[in-house]
Amino acid sequence: MSEHKDYREWMLVKAGINNESDRPVGFKEREIWLCNIGENVGYENDGKGGRFTRPVLIVKAFNRQTCFVVPLSTTPKRTVYHFVFDGNTGKESVALLSQPRTVDASRLNRKIGMVSEQDFKVIKRCLGEALGLIQFTPAQGGGDIPKD
Repeated sequence: MSEHKDYREWMLVKAGINNESDRPVGFKEREIWLCNIGENVGYENDGKGGRFTRPVLIVKAFNRQTCFVVPLSTTPKRTVYHFVFDGNTGKESVALLSQPRTVDASRLNRKIGMVSEQDFKVIKRCLGEALGLIQFTPAQGGGDIPKD
């Protein structure tokens, strides 16, 4: 990767987020939130704009302070690490299954969508397979899961 990044602006935004006392109340699994994902390293997906935001799907709410999320994109790719779905955000969403992470609730800005129960089940299954936690078999049902 030859791109050189200047992290100073992100560090100022990150310090501001850390010092804010407001946290969203009541985020839930299946919701899509705009999240201050930040300026990241290498091929990790970055946030965009002045607050370095990116939509994320809340996969697991651990408590009121932290959750496990999958970053989203609008660039569709047909691999086992990308799942295309309708997140009711006005655009087709792509779950980036190779880049899940735990985030603090202070990074969450606002709810922008919700995933259907059916798509959420498939996304969780695809995430488990992408992470090597489960083995997918056609007998489990569901849609076509593309392979590399």
